Amino acid sequence: MTAPDHEPHEEPAAPAPGADELSVRDRALLALERRPWPGPGAKERAIREELGISPVRYYQLLNALIEDERALREDPVTVNRLRRVRDARRGRR
Repeated sequence: MTAPDHEPHEEPAAPAPGADELSVRDRALLALERRPWPGPGAKERAIREELGISPVRYYQLLNALIEDERALREDPVTVNRLRRVRDARRGRR
């Protein structure tokens, strides 16, 4: 039997605090948020299955993430859209 030609894929370690790059988890949050959803059930299911966290925790992390300038540099369209949605909700209260 021969050894595989490549190393198994491993997720990169999260950058150190203060690093200029987002963590793997933060990028996954933004990627999930970019996707279109047929309804809330599908998104909640994907949050649980793909990220392994509850939807409540997802939104806690996402709300903190959209304040991070690194997230804005990584995905300005998504972050600005989320900020607009948040600000509109705050304005209705």
